[in-house]
Amino acid sequence: MSSNDPLHGKTLESILHFLVDRYGWTGLADRIPVNCFRSDPSIKSSLTFLRKTPWARTKVEELYVRSL
Repeated sequence: MSSNDPLHGKTLESILHFLVDRYGWTGLADRIPVNCFRSDPSIKSSLTFLRKTPWARTKVEELYVRSL
């Protein structure tokens, strides 16, 4: 049985790589205005922030689903 959830089996890291590849850091910061995307962005620092900040993670996941 396959899941209809587009996030099923996706790691936060893979979602972030997808969004950075699609929009770049600047485009991502325009869509989700958080400092981890604006100031010296990296995958590692963004993952740390998103794992500690549920509302920001939700926004990233929602943008990913809309971008598919």
